[in-house]
Amino acid sequence: MQRPPLIVTNVIVFIVTAIIAFVGVPVWAITYGIDTAEIATAVVLFFFTGMSITAGYHRLWSHKTYDANIFVRVVLAIGGAMALQNSILHWASDHRVHHRHVDDIDQDPYSAKRGLWFAHIGWMLREYQTKRYSDYSNCRDLQKDPIVMWQHKFYLPIMLVANFGITGFLGWLNGDILGMMLVAGVLRLVLVHHVTFFINSLAHFWGNQPFTDTNSAKDNGIIALFTFGEGYHNFHHIFEYDYRNGIKWWQYDPTKWLIRGLSLVGLTKNLRRCPEERIEKAKLQMKLKYANDRLSHLPNAQEILAKVHEEYDLLIERMSEYYTTKKRLMAIKQQCLKRSVESLELDFKYKELKQSLQLQKQKWLQLHNLSLRIA
Repeated sequence: MQRPPLIVTNVIVFIVTAIIAFVGVPVWAITYGIDTAEIATAVVLFFFTGMSITAGYHRLWSHKTYDANIFVRVVLAIGGAMALQNSILHWASDHRVHHRHVDDIDQDPYSAKRGLWFAHIGWMLREYQTKRYSDYSNCRDLQKDPIVMWQHKFYLPIMLVANFGITGFLGWLNGDILGMMLVAGVLRLVLVHHVTFFINSLAHFWGNQPFTDTNSAKDNGIIALFTFGEGYHNFHHIFEYDYRNGIKWWQYDPTKWLIRGLSLVGLTKNLRRCPEERIEKAKLQMKLKYANDRLSHLPNAQEILAKVHEEYDLLIERMSEYYTTKKRLMAIKQQCLKRSVESLELDFKYKELKQSLQLQKQKWLQLHNLSLRIA
């Protein structure tokens, strides 16, 4: 089978920037030296351009997980162009296709089923899906956003000015234009490329699947450290409209913190979160599936699994009652009826069900873990 033709521009860009970053920059550093200002600028622009992709291209425009005012959208559009990953419209269109057809080797633009290299960078080197360069029918909403269309129309000049103009100006202020452009320009660009490419590649190969195994996406805290919080990819692929990837407060997700922080000063709003009940049920369903797989080969598997499923069904029932009561209680509190008899009764029932849920959850997990040890 004949391979598709190369995308010459992309091949040249990746090769030239890699040679400059990994050969030219070290030679420059040995010959002329690199100062603190250049390193600091590179770090700042690394986070700015990388999070323009994760907070802007990905969570704002591709998945509409929150709303942002025009200032934030312009800044993220410029930062995204500076990351040199095509326009918002094109990037979001590819990404929506990826989510709709994840792992499909024919329709997923960067399907992990075609290998690590393909998912990481190979899909951008050849004309695998020529129609995606003009078909933006899955982004009609974005075509109504003037910032998206402004960036799409003027992508090339915005990208050039952002990469060469900004770093050149900062280099002029620092007294070393070329040094700044090499370190904060090219080296930073190559690093941003590959850490964000990790989301398409490593995040589909390395990690665990606590929420779903219907696709190849994995959760991996180490990858999250390098991808501005995007390493919790298994969660993202089942709850893509949540503005968070790391849902626990301690999980490293600077993109989530940025979006949340901007909301506190009124620059972002309508931050979307998946209901806690759906998240908990997805996790428990995966634990149950894992238990089924581990226990099914035992001689007394039917008896053990029957008990596990019985306790699981009771747990789900208690969980549904708990979250239903919690929603009702929150609704009443929001209506300033805290002192009403109904509120007091619901508050008592809520606490009672919460305790009952915890006990049942503990009981089921103990049985689950015991069963696995037996296996």
